Amino acid sequence: MLIIHIITSLNNGGAEGVLYRLVTTDKGNTHHVISMMDAGFYGERLIAKGIPVYTLNMCLGPAMIKGLFKIYQLIRTINPDVVQTWMYHADLIGGIVARLAGKRAVIWGVRASSMSRSTNRRSTLFVRWLCARISSAIPRKIVINSVSGMRTHEKLGYDVKKIVLIQNGYDTDKLQPSEDARIALRKSWGIGPDQVLIGMVARYDPQKDHTNLIAALKLLESRKVLDWCCVLVGSGITDTNESLVAQLGQYNIIDRFLIMGPHNDISAVMNALDLHVLSSSGEAFPNVVAEAMACGTPCVTTDVGDAALIVSDIGWVVPHSDPAALGQAIHEALDEMKDSDKWNTRREACRNGIIENYSLERMIMSYTRVWSDTINEK
Repeated sequence: MLIIHIITSLNNGGAEGVLYRLVTTDKGNTHHVISMMDAGFYGERLIAKGIPVYTLNMCLGPAMIKGLFKIYQLIRTINPDVVQTWMYHADLIGGIVARLAGKRAVIWGVRASSMSRSTNRRSTLFVRWLCARISSAIPRKIVINSVSGMRTHEKLGYDVKKIVLIQNGYDTDKLQPSEDARIALRKSWGIGPDQVLIGMVARYDPQKDHTNLIAALKLLESRKVLDWCCVLVGSGITDTNESLVAQLGQYNIIDRFLIMGPHNDISAVMNALDLHVLSSSGEAFPNVVAEAMACGTPCVTTDVGDAALIVSDIGWVVPHSDPAALGQAIHEALDEMKDSDKWNTRREACRNGIIENYSLERMIMSYTRVWSDTINEK
């Protein structure tokens, strides 16, 4: 099958990463990618893997009209079997243009779960509302990547009959335990091989709730736990982030933190950590939890999106926006770390859980089945 993917951007985000893994690993179908914005983080990487990429740099004004016409032209010229869109804006714009271009096999991709008014733009909330209103008319299928996301969008009015669950899949050959990667990255960060390293990989965003993590770790100061350091990794996580630096100063805990910004090798990061913490107030299917576990790194996570399903009984799950509960779970994890046999057993269980339930092969097969079924629908 020939598939055109339309996505809002190709930045270094969760949806973009899933798209990259899908189209570069799937050898049974042919893929083209349209980014409504620029090439971002993944554009050149996709091209290097032989995937045609078209960037439209769409924004308000004449560029928007030009971009809409370009999408229409590309669909008519490439003539795909399926148009697969990713995220709300691409679902709305790509879906409508694809139908105008004569394509019935349109599949939306929904990647969100909780859509709080306090942490999302009004424009995004409006586009989501509009998508719900036209979901019975535009797409033939709606792929949602989380159980929590399915429930949310059913309540919002999305056409329930069209919803299909396809959870994210991971390349466990690339995401695997590596002592060499652990030692090398720790050395570059100035962390000793035996120092306990907690970390969170997340962009600086209100939904990631770094304040929750900082407050939770402050509570460890008064407890007799292993000596620890916490590294923060992600876009917007820099020394020039005045808000973040001010929070660390307010809690008088800045000496315990490393602020490292984004990192291109997620496997190396997860291997460098002893414990990954996700302090979010909202997620759909948090990739970082699965990525950490695939590398054998145990996780503490807030109960957001499908995080509890991913972690299962292998890690620690606490209510969101509750620093005391988060701090207690981190304390329990660090306490268990003193028992190397017990900790190693947990590490093995983490990796096995991802291999068994969230393989890349399973995700590719699921998408291929949905594409094929959609083409064959009358």
